[in-house]
Amino acid sequence: MNNKKKKFGLEEIIRRVIKFRDDRNWKKFHNPKNLAISISVEANELLEHFQWKDLKESEKYAEKYKDKISLEIADIIIYLLYLCHDLKIDLEDSIDKKLKENDSKYPISKSKGKSLKYNQLK
Repeated sequence: MNNKKKKFGLEEIIRRVIKFRDDRNWKKFHNPKNLAISISVEANELLEHFQWKDLKESEKYAEKYKDKISLEIADIIIYLLYLCHDLKIDLEDSIDKKLKENDSKYPISKSKGKSLKYNQLK
């Protein structure tokens, strides 16, 4: 018996979330403003899990409630995928561009082990 979970690539995940939405006729509610708001709402629900906890407490909590936290993360990603799909944004290309931009802003020689913003690096 194979207990491995099936893994999907990004294109298949996008196809599945769009089909889920289309099957329910929810696209009419998904304009860019509403999707951006939903991303923020879900991100704040993720933050709520850690509210009022110090570092150690938040690490223990995250370990204990990993499944609940993972569902909040999934909500955020699903709304992001809807927004990217509807605005015809290539997520992989956007990530690649952002990593290149960050690479030039945060060269390893200046930023390794530091949490400074790029304009504060010397």
